[in-house]
Amino acid sequence: MKIIKKFKYLITLFIVCIIIIILFIIQKNLNNNEYQLENETEDLLLNDIVEKDDNQIQECTVDIKGAVKKPGVYQIECGKYVNDVISLAGGLNEDANTSVINLAKKITDEMVIIIYTNEEVKNSNVVDTVIKYVESECVCPNIKNDGCINTEITDEIGNNDSKLININTATLEQLQTLPGIGESKAKTIIDYREKNGDFKSIEELLNVDGIGEKTYEEIKIYITT
Repeated sequence: MKIIKKFKYLITLFIVCIIIIILFIIQKNLNNNEYQLENETEDLLLNDIVEKDDNQIQECTVDIKGAVKKPGVYQIECGKYVNDVISLAGGLNEDANTSVINLAKKITDEMVIIIYTNEEVKNSNVVDTVIKYVESECVCPNIKNDGCINTEITDEIGNNDSKLININTATLEQLQTLPGIGESKAKTIIDYREKNGDFKSIEELLNVDGIGEKTYEEIKIYITT
């Protein structure tokens, strides 16, 4: 009986140990499952945030000037192209020249796009041999233009007043280098200043017959008094 009683205690102890081990294993599995569930939940939340960010459309503000029908500041989806901004601005004018503009360039925020006229390109340093290799060699005329094929250009107008045409002293030939100013308008400008004295400001050009808002907007960045 004593032997049986002794083994009974050992068996009981063994069973208790087995139960403890089983409970430990169950608890460990539960903790692992809980940890895995938390990680999966976090991953789902992160993926959802990333997807929302990817789906969110970012808009860029772009300034387009020059030979387009409606120059101005426009908002457009970032990643669109220069050609898309031209469409927003009503399209090109008849005298527009895009040979030095990269129409397939992607839009960035605060981008400035200037569409030149045929006359501006003709009077620039862009020669026929360069235009033939426009993809790699073209240099946009005059002021800095984010839409130009070559963005590493010197801002000759705007930062250097010596390059501007003084409408109080300019000759007939010099005035004719301005966009939209032919011989007739150049003579009218000279006649006006001879009759009324020097221009007090470039805005006074609007008082000259034949100089309207459109012409003034095209030439104001090229002139001074």
